[in-house]
Amino acid sequence: MDTSARPALPALALLFNATVWGLVWLPFKALQQLGLHPLWATALIYLAALAGLLLWRPRSLRHLARQPHLLGLALAAGLTNVCFNWAITAGDVVRVTLLFYMMPVWSIALAWPLLNERPTPMALLRVVLALGGVLLVLHRPGTAWPLPRELADFLALAGGFCFAVTNILVRRWRDTPEEGRVLSMFLGGLTVATALAFSGAGGPWPGLQPAWLPWVLGVGAAFVAGNLALQYGAARLRAAVTALIMLTEVLIATLSSSLLGAAHPTPVVWLGGGLIVLAAALAVRRG
Repeated sequence: MDTSARPALPALALLFNATVWGLVWLPFKALQQLGLHPLWATALIYLAALAGLLLWRPRSLRHLARQPHLLGLALAAGLTNVCFNWAITAGDVVRVTLLFYMMPVWSIALAWPLLNERPTPMALLRVVLALGGVLLVLHRPGTAWPLPRELADFLALAGGFCFAVTNILVRRWRDTPEEGRVLSMFLGGLTVATALAFSGAGGPWPGLQPAWLPWVLGVGAAFVAGNLALQYGAARLRAAVTALIMLTEVLIATLSSSLLGAAHPTPVVWLGGGLIVLAAALAVRRG
């Protein structure tokens, strides 16, 4: 392999993961149309992914058992997935994706106390741009303040915060076996989604339907591949850079959902999204 290409591999891995998540609204909305709430869908998908992961790497259970601190990573990853999957199913895909990417702001703030990565002036400028974009996305005509008002808004913002925590923990514990980290994240997705589904938040179990199977297996496999890519990339790049490279998901989700009629962004939302993407572009230029 050409060694000059190696520094780009972590960034390419993160771009692959962003592509998976930028298109994940398609199967979740399809499963909802088939009568499956996103909480039940998340639980089934992570059950399939976890089963496949354990068949492929059964020894990962030993790594997880020896690293109990990874339970924190499991909780953060589980909440991230539940919030995001539910939000993109319940709300406008572009709006939800943009609000989710308040995540760079959380990441820069959390990286200072947890990783001792002090924000640079340019990082603070990117924070200001991202915050300005989020405020524009939240703005509703006829309202005085740009505040979250729908369930999807709150879920997207909460999911972005949890994703920032997930990325921070992946980097902080990058010296632990990768298999243990991956397993903890999938176990978290299954556990959190199942607990919330059985609590009644996802409605009653509708009964297993054969039409779900292709979606569940396909998304489960994509999640495994995307998670491995995230582990590789996030463990090798600064937390703030990881967060901003992952903004590629915004472009993928925006284009795909707009073309397929799953989102109807207003000019103000486009402007807010442009500011968020500009923050990412500045990070890429700096890199």
